[in-house]
Amino acid sequence: MSLIELRSVTKTFRSTSEDVTPIQELDFDVEQGTFVVLMGPSGSGKTTLLHLLAGIDRPTQGTVRIAGEEISALSPSQLARWRTRAVGYVFQQYNLIPVLTAFENVEVPLLLLRLSRQERERKIATALAAVGLTDRAHHLPRQLSGGQQQRVAIARAIVADPVVVLADEPTGNLDRQAATRTMELLRRLVDEFGKTLVMVTHDPVTARSADRIVHLDKGRITTGAPSHA
Repeated sequence: MSLIELRSVTKTFRSTSEDVTPIQELDFDVEQGTFVVLMGPSGSGKTTLLHLLAGIDRPTQGTVRIAGEEISALSPSQLARWRTRAVGYVFQQYNLIPVLTAFENVEVPLLLLRLSRQERERKIATALAAVGLTDRAHHLPRQLSGGQQQRVAIARAIVADPVVVLADEPTGNLDRQAATRTMELLRRLVDEFGKTLVMVTHDPVTARSADRIVHLDKGRITTGAPSHA
């Protein structure tokens, strides 16, 4: 059984002028411990698919199942609890809180869990060490480079040991050197920590780090070959 299973998923956004359907009758599977990249033109459904996997959006029809849990059937409160423990999300814009240190930004997801202060501190230290930022723990975002800020965001995404890590254009605001370091880190999450990673990118160089590249067009999968095939 795949870790991620989508079956006959359609997502339609209703509006008074014209309905938009970025995902149509989609079947999609991801095996545990693999790195999958989603590519395609603007409007092809990449980010909508990522939002469906994160439980941010619900399918109009079809089922979304992750680690045996049919998240498309959960109530809003159940979905919020599931998202807290099961999903780590990395944004293009980092989305760090500017008045909090790196340590405090990474701590934010843990505040939603029933953990002692000692447990929180241990998890934060582990996450910052994993991204190579132990020595920047008490720096504010403005005191960090763009690449370092994205590494803090990755630490925040993995600190609660999620089932799946989702990344939306995580190198989009970085120069090539910082982007390369970020991709090396994301690759390590899969190879060394056994994470399952689904990432959206427009960059074919960045996409080479993946085990599999899935191309979307008008809400449908056109190819899904291994990246090195």
